[in-house]
Amino acid sequence: MGLAERPLALTLGDPAGIGPDITLLAWLAREHEPIPAFVLLGEASVLATRAEALRLRVPIATVVDPVVAEERFAEELPVISIAVAGTVVPGRPDGEAAAAVQESIEKAVRLVQAGEARAVVTNPISKAMLYRGGFAFRGHTEYLASLSATGGAVPHPVMMLASKWLKVVPVTIHIPLKDVPAALTEELILSTIETTARDLDRFFGISRPRLVVTGLNPHAGEEGGLGREEIDIIQPAIEAARNKGLEVTGPYPADTLFHAGARATYDAAICMYHDQALVPLKTLAFDEGVNITLGLPFVRTSPDHGTAFTLAGTGKANPRSLIEALRLADAMSRQAERRA
Repeated sequence: MGLAERPLALTLGDPAGIGPDITLLAWLAREHEPIPAFVLLGEASVLATRAEALRLRVPIATVVDPVVAEERFAEELPVISIAVAGTVVPGRPDGEAAAAVQESIEKAVRLVQAGEARAVVTNPISKAMLYRGGFAFRGHTEYLASLSATGGAVPHPVMMLASKWLKVVPVTIHIPLKDVPAALTEELILSTIETTARDLDRFFGISRPRLVVTGLNPHAGEEGGLGREEIDIIQPAIEAARNKGLEVTGPYPADTLFHAGARATYDAAICMYHDQALVPLKTLAFDEGVNITLGLPFVRTSPDHGTAFTLAGTGKANPRSLIEALRLADAMSRQAERRA
């Protein structure tokens, strides 16, 4: 099956959140801007009910073959059926839907692995609801890595947040701030740098990416006066990456790295913890940012926002981040195929 015949596989996300809303709006956006073809893995009736509540005219087609989804996309929103247990009420998450949410993610990955879809795009999930259903993973990223395991080896996933203004990668992600110093190791930082450099080449066509690395402490530790992590952990990881031929510099004070002049000097910033990376990205591109998982054998993108239960079914949800996630998944998968 050729690349042009394969749609993107879009997951359901939490059906009580804004996933159905932004999916409908993203499909409607094809009337005035380019939207790559996608197939939703979920329940058609959930979309139809949400479309009626939002007064959106969206014809929905239940399909089995992704090739048919590609063919129907211009006229109908294609859905591969996954039944959702319980009653879906916008803004009222229900743990009964957890099985369908998880199945949607797995089905998307399997379609890509089988060559029937070309990238995974995930709608927002509620981890709390998944945990109620017995979900055994910390979140999306860890589950995707598990589904990607080959021969018992699970890849090291790396989270990148991207916009046209900035790309950032947090080394540690969803852990308490007090646990960050202990979690940082030379090996983890080096692996994150290597994965970022490799996938910027593979998916973005940046053959020799310029990477910068933040310090952990204010003023990057002030030569040990405000902490030794920069001296003992971060700098050795940077030197090891340089010894492998990567173009990487730092550690720099985080408060000097994100103004326009600084951003012009690098392709991506490697940051030590979640907010150090996400605050500047969301300040610059709150509605347009895209969450990317690097280190997987396939492309995965996602809107850079959550389920927004309070907005579900109100007509106030903004589909822009999902649209950008779809576009970026399209571009990244095409770049990967060209480089294969």
